[in-house]
Order: sequence, then structure tokens, then C-alpha cells
Amino acid sequence: MPATVQPPESVTWRVHIDRSMWVGGVRSLMLQALHPMAMWGVWQNSNFREDPFGRLQRTSDFVGVATFGSPEEIEELAARVRGIHRSLRILNHDTGKKERLDQPELLLWVHCAEVYSYLEVARRAGLPLTDAMADKYLDEQRHAAAHVGLHPEDVPGTVADMEAYLASMRPQLRVTEEAAETVRFLMWPTMPENLKYLAPGKPGYFPFGALCYYSLPDWARQMYGALPEIPQPAVTAALRSFRLAMNAVPERLHDYAFAKPTRDMLERARQRLAAEGYDLSKGLYGLRDPRRWPTQKSLTPH
Repeated sequence: MPATVQPPESVTWRVHIDRSMWVGGVRSLMLQALHPMAMWGVWQNSNFREDPFGRLQRTSDFVGVATFGSPEEIEELAARVRGIHRSLRILNHDTGKKERLDQPELLLWVHCAEVYSYLEVARRAGLPLTDAMADKYLDEQRHAAAHVGLHPEDVPGTVADMEAYLASMRPQLRVTEEAAETVRFLMWPTMPENLKYLAPGKPGYFPFGALCYYSLPDWARQMYGALPEIPQPAVTAALRSFRLAMNAVPERLHDYAFAKPTRDMLERARQRLAAEGYDLSKGLYGLRDPRRWPTQKSLTPH
């Protein structure tokens, strides 16, 4: 299947350019960890324990390329990710047998926990999206699911379908030792070597990690029981404050949260879109405004 580029007119662009994605990304890792096989897959095949930031950065890099990259960049990355998944195995601690990591059921769980976390956090943090736009986002994300080897028609494409899928998965979820430790890591992470200079500020990270935890669904927090409950309206207010603060960070400065290849990809995206007639004077973030689209696209209803 040819790679599909999500243009600035898409709901995907509106969600993924929003800085609330940082909370959505960590929240998605916490949610994904409740699936034992998915958690064991991460635990056994990555250096997550030594570098939890690296896992988040790799996820953000993948989402960035899948959203803002060229068809060639998307297809190259997708082929590489499918190849890695195809080569890896997971030891199932329940059966003692090794299984493939690229099982469609596991890929589907990871995809759904990720994209629905992005959507729920963004809406709760104040990104204005109608119900129809939320459904459109999930429908667009079926193309992203195809990048990792899923069939788009097998992936929930509406909010109702996504919520029904998550409800159907709950009997299979549980807090393994690895999942509990993962949540602790994500709230109080080990600093990787390249970020050791940030270690003195590590206590300042905890409020962010706790915000990600408190943004989980009620049932997921009840399963973990990692922190005492607080009023959810306070969580919503904190998410809105976080979003406003992060969206005020200049785009060029925010780019440094990504690995250099991703920063280079974003620069190529700016050049490509400028050549297509988009107004990049306010950066990629500014393209949420239809007035910065080419005239013929600005007249297209969305």
C-alpha cells in the first residue's frame, strides 16, 4: 500500500502538531503496558529500563515522520519498523513459549492505545475538535496502522468503535511486575547518558509524569493504584495549562525535543509545503489556520 501523507487540512495534522502530544505519548505507554504480551515485548526487546526517554523519543519520531514526512520517508520508515517487528520474539511468561512480536492483535492494541491517547488528551487539554472531527482523526489513523502491517479495515475508525474495542480488551489486561515498574519509570525516569546534565532538575519532571498518569482512564488508574486519586477537574485544568504553556514555545526551539534526523525531516517538510503554496511564516504550527493554505484548499470545506 503506498504511503499516505496527511496534509495540513487533515485532523491528524491538527492533533499531532499540538504540544499536548507529549502527555498523550507518555499516557499511551502507560496504557499499552497493561497488556502483558505488549509489555513483555518492550521489556525483552529494548533498553527501556535504561532509557525510557529514548522510547518516547522514538515513538514521537515515528509519529512525526508518519504525519509530516514525504511519501518516500514514510515508506522507508514503515518498512524498517515492519522489518524490526518481524525479526523479534517475545517470551510469553504465562506459557513459557516464544511468540512473534508482530502479531496483529498486539500491533492493534499498541496502535489503539496510542492514537486514542493522543485524541483524548488533546481534546481534554482544550484542542477544539467536534465529534465528527474526532471520528475523522481515527479514520485517518487507519493509514498509520497500515504502516506497521495492520489492515486498515481491521482498525477502529470511529470513537464509538474505539471505545467498544478498548472495553472488549479489558478482560485481557492486568498489571504485571513489568507494567508496575514501567509506570514508576515514567513518573521518575532514569536519565540516559545524553541527558545526565538534566539530572538536578529530575524532581521537576514528576509533576509531568503524574499528569500523564492522572490522564489515564479511571479503570486504568484503578488497576495501577500507583498514586492517590485527585479530583479530575484539577487534572483537566492542569492539562489545559500544560498545553497553553507548551504551545507558546517557539517551534524551532521545540524541534530540539526530537532527534536530528527528525529535525531534518521537519525542515524538509517546511520547504516542501512552502513550494506547494502554504504560508510557512508561522511555521508548521501556523498551518492549523486555513488562511495559510493555498487559496484553492482554503475554499474546501472540512
